[in-house]
Amino acid sequence: MEDHPILYALLAVFVAVYIVRWRTDPLRHIPTVGGPSVPILSYWSTFNYLRNSRALIKEGYERFHGSTFKIALFGQWMVVVSGPKMVDDLRRRPDDEVSFLEGAEEHPGSCHKTLQLRFTLGREPVDDPFHVEIIREKLMRSLVAVLPDVIDELQSAVPDYIHAEDDEWISVNALQTILNIVARTSNRVFVGLAICRNQEYLNLAIRFTLDVVKDAFLVRNLPESMRASFSRYLGSGKRTARQAIPHLKPLLDDRRAKLIEHGDAYPGKPNDMLQWILEEAIPRSYTDVQIIERILLVNFAAIHTSSMSLSHALLDLAAYPEYIQPLREEVEAIVAAEGWTKAGMGKMWKIDSFLKESQRINGIGLTSVTRKVMKDITLLDGTFIPKGTFIGAASYPMHYDDSIYENASAFDPFRFSRMRGEDGEGTKHQFVNTSIEYLSFGHGKHACPGRFFAANELKAMLAFIVLNYDLKFANDSAGRPENVCFGLNLIPNPSAEILFRRRLPRKA
Repeated sequence: MEDHPILYALLAVFVAVYIVRWRTDPLRHIPTVGGPSVPILSYWSTFNYLRNSRALIKEGYERFHGSTFKIALFGQWMVVVSGPKMVDDLRRRPDDEVSFLEGAEEHPGSCHKTLQLRFTLGREPVDDPFHVEIIREKLMRSLVAVLPDVIDELQSAVPDYIHAEDDEWISVNALQTILNIVARTSNRVFVGLAICRNQEYLNLAIRFTLDVVKDAFLVRNLPESMRASFSRYLGSGKRTARQAIPHLKPLLDDRRAKLIEHGDAYPGKPNDMLQWILEEAIPRSYTDVQIIERILLVNFAAIHTSSMSLSHALLDLAAYPEYIQPLREEVEAIVAAEGWTKAGMGKMWKIDSFLKESQRINGIGLTSVTRKVMKDITLLDGTFIPKGTFIGAASYPMHYDDSIYENASAFDPFRFSRMRGEDGEGTKHQFVNTSIEYLSFGHGKHACPGRFFAANELKAMLAFIVLNYDLKFANDSAGRPENVCFGLNLIPNPSAEILFRRRLPRKA
């Protein structure tokens, strides 16, 4: 009983500190969606966000359009800008004001964007992200050269993972099947034919994606003092990278030897991601493991986003099978005239539109253009944002805004191909194009650098599948399986199954 006054005094001090922190919080003036913003009670807002994030982002977008709102993440707030003008304001700001790299590295609300690379893989990929420039420059310039390899690998990979025969329907798990097809086709361009068909290596590349996400989650919940030790001794991503050494080291040794013997240019020199990374890594004295970590990091970006985008598209196609025939007719006519070329891909407006509409309707996240504020700033609407705040744009509800897209809630697969014809602009409404109103690939100078390769790869995959397969759901009346939303992330339903049947004697 004698201790009660002390306990009460401590409790009073605790409450007083929280009230002072709340009253002096520079984000207090920004409206909150999802619950209260006062200390302690704000944790209710966090749990509400985890359960109802899609509805909360939509609510914030509609209530505070043209301004900002905030949502409660674990241990901190995220400010969300709403509407095209605010998106444009955010994307125009320089890196010393709002950092893309710091936002992608540390943002606690989005599993697919938060890598914590400083602790999961080490400082090199963050301090010297040369692989990003390779994707932006060398991979983009090589699209014409690598497309035949993509098509060749599709012709082998799709039948290997979809074992359908003519007149026989088989059921496959959409996400897992597409994950394997995307991993194999992408790695034909990343590491070459000798390795891309090695299922053990592909399993490692796929597992690395899951390991880095898992490691990042664990690191975020460890004290700062323990994070470096976790990376060194317990990180799954580094362990997976080491397991890939037997698969890639012989290639690295052979290519190093040829560079030493013949110099930078020699007959038969590979034109793939592994070669480009190796040539950048040699002057940096990188180890084999560091090189392999970089190639797996490129896999992380390619496999994760492309497999979800194609899975969404195929689920939409199974839900709306009436669109298979017009897509098939477009592909047949263009392939007959142009072959499987980049020029031919550019003329597949319906295929392009179908992918863009599927990504608009589904997406892979509720927000985009995520940044960390590096110095105090004031936004276009007058909102003050202090240094250290995470900020992003409400992309998902924007893609459902009827003032931007006519009948926005309806899946209209040829919406963008019609818009291209009406506007007389061949590129403005392309799948790969970004804008302040279409944020699936981000926007501005930090828009996804690999989107040009990804778009061509996805178009080739969808075109190949509609040309060679029929597909549907086992139970048409059940409709498309609901996407899964957790936090700010959206993914195709992992248990969704699609029926496939091979069309013979059609050949790609």
